[in-house]
Amino acid sequence: MKKPELTTITLTALIIFPLLVSKSDGNARTEVIKMHCDDVLEADKAIFVQNFIRTMVIIGNQIRTTHNATTAVGTGPNKNYALAECYNDLSSQDCTLCYAQIRTSLPGCFPKNGGRIYLDGCFMRLQNYSFYEEYTSPNDTTICGSVTRKGISFQESTRRAVVNVVSDALRNNDYFAREEVSVSGFSNSVYVLAECWKTLSPMSCRACLENASMSITKCLPWSEGRVLNTGCFMRYSDTNFLNPVPVTSSSSNKGRTIAIVVSAVSCATVTAITLMIVLYIRKRRYIQHRRKGSYDIEKLAKILNDSSLNFKYSTVEKATGYWDESNKLGEGGFGTVYKGVLTDGREIAVKRLFFNYKFRVADFYNEVNIISSVEHKNLTRLLGCSCSGPESILIYEYLPNKSLDFFIFDETKGREIGWEKRVEIIIGIAEGLVYLHENTNHRIIHRDIKAPNILLDLRLRPKIADFGLARSFQDDKSHISTAIAGTLGYMAPEYLAHGQLTEKADVYSFGVLILEMVTGMESNRSRSETAEYTDSLLSTVWKHFKQGTVEEIVDSNLMMHIYPNTKFQKDIAKVVHVALLCTQEAPSLRPSMSRALKMLAKEDDSLPDPSNPPFINEMTMELNSITQSLPNNYDGDNSSSVATVSQSLYPR
Repeated sequence: MKKPELTTITLTALIIFPLLVSKSDGNARTEVIKMHCDDVLEADKAIFVQNFIRTMVIIGNQIRTTHNATTAVGTGPNKNYALAECYNDLSSQDCTLCYAQIRTSLPGCFPKNGGRIYLDGCFMRLQNYSFYEEYTSPNDTTICGSVTRKGISFQESTRRAVVNVVSDALRNNDYFAREEVSVSGFSNSVYVLAECWKTLSPMSCRACLENASMSITKCLPWSEGRVLNTGCFMRYSDTNFLNPVPVTSSSSNKGRTIAIVVSAVSCATVTAITLMIVLYIRKRRYIQHRRKGSYDIEKLAKILNDSSLNFKYSTVEKATGYWDESNKLGEGGFGTVYKGVLTDGREIAVKRLFFNYKFRVADFYNEVNIISSVEHKNLTRLLGCSCSGPESILIYEYLPNKSLDFFIFDETKGREIGWEKRVEIIIGIAEGLVYLHENTNHRIIHRDIKAPNILLDLRLRPKIADFGLARSFQDDKSHISTAIAGTLGYMAPEYLAHGQLTEKADVYSFGVLILEMVTGMESNRSRSETAEYTDSLLSTVWKHFKQGTVEEIVDSNLMMHIYPNTKFQKDIAKVVHVALLCTQEAPSLRPSMSRALKMLAKEDDSLPDPSNPPFINEMTMELNSITQSLPNNYDGDNSSSVATVSQSLYPR
């Protein structure tokens, strides 16, 4: 019987349903301006995560009914103190949407024990101590726009608006004010917003806003400025970012006046107004459809419940011994993996996600929908999922030998996988990727091929795992334009720089993985702790390949298998050659996975000379330099991070 296909909206609705709202009255201003994570790690992961999840739920419940929320959860060094606040021109619906973005982003600070995040519509801070009266710190930041320079009139209007908004905010009980001041001699205006957190005393709020007003005017003559202080937020702009003032009951007389005026206008004008209203409503419905999906939640829930993939939370909980520590296989940034045994005796691996927030919703859907639609001996088999309990859960077949990185990067366990076995694993991975890329139903790009995502069965046969970042790829497209997600060190340069995704991105990652299996070196850990720079894995291998000294970088665990056997020496040189062809800078020069598989399998296949791999100059690997070339917006994903390190099934 064919498994019903799950949709993105199904799992999104079920997982973040408490955060969804019926409508948006304005602009939720959910753009993340800055997130600062503390330097200190949490004291105990398990306790901290439990407290964190409970904290986010409590804040979320409060924020739906009020624009500010505080709570303290837990005891001792893992206690979570939290404050969240939406700026007062947001409606309650938009406040909820803004907080949903906070829930999306702030978990990125884990496993640090605290952090703060500023959005244009809301703010949140979480620490392991009571910080509610703090209004200044060394982390206070001023961010100035640097696109348009404004004239003297705009600068004078901005200074006047800033003074007014500080004065108004201090007079208001909610510590909030907004101002619009016309620019003399011009048709435009300057718009200013200021707000203190409600936990401050009036004196502390005054000190914070006065500091912010001095800092923000230093952004002039630029057209945009923001101050992100410990106790307050301030912004000015030549663009109207403010939401309409909420309508109150006192405006009923105005409503009558408007009705009289409208009744007096001509029929043509009424028609035009009606058309504008219809277009506006359609636009708002479209925006809401994009934000949360305009589908019936109960209907979508039924699809999941009727699916053979659905597991009851209680069933999974019992199978793992109620999350017994002795059954824990590993833990990563997004969740913990447990071994379980079902009532029918089947052994399972259960990925229990920490955070049910928006980034992982998309990943969760992809992992369920994509892997349930494909079947191959070199792909991990998904048995089911559950999102009816407090966490989202994925259930996989249990593979006793965990992942490839446990072997190739370990001096002792690396001896258990000799050269012939490593070649078998490389071939198996290649076969799995060929199946994904050339599947007749829909081609799939994995996006996160790396050693932790290659699981090994009882006979050490490879199975590609973790499809949370995978994307379906249509034949009529040259590439997918998408936000960058994956693991630094494995991502192809064209994808890292421009967000252009093709199958050749997987080919590149596969080439890097081959080099790791040959050398025993990790691609994204090639920097030395004692030196500012060391050669990257690619540049190291390229140098030895050009000099004909590849044997000098072979994993020491393989030496007894390779030497003095000349056949093995020839084989290893060929495998490195293929890897360098897969990691060429130009994607057009890289072979397809089916071509790479033939190169590896055929003994007499002559190989073309590889061109230079990227990042030969290690200075170009600086992440800040790379991100300067990234476009501002990508189509396809909701991720705003430069790179997301995804969790493997058996995290270390």
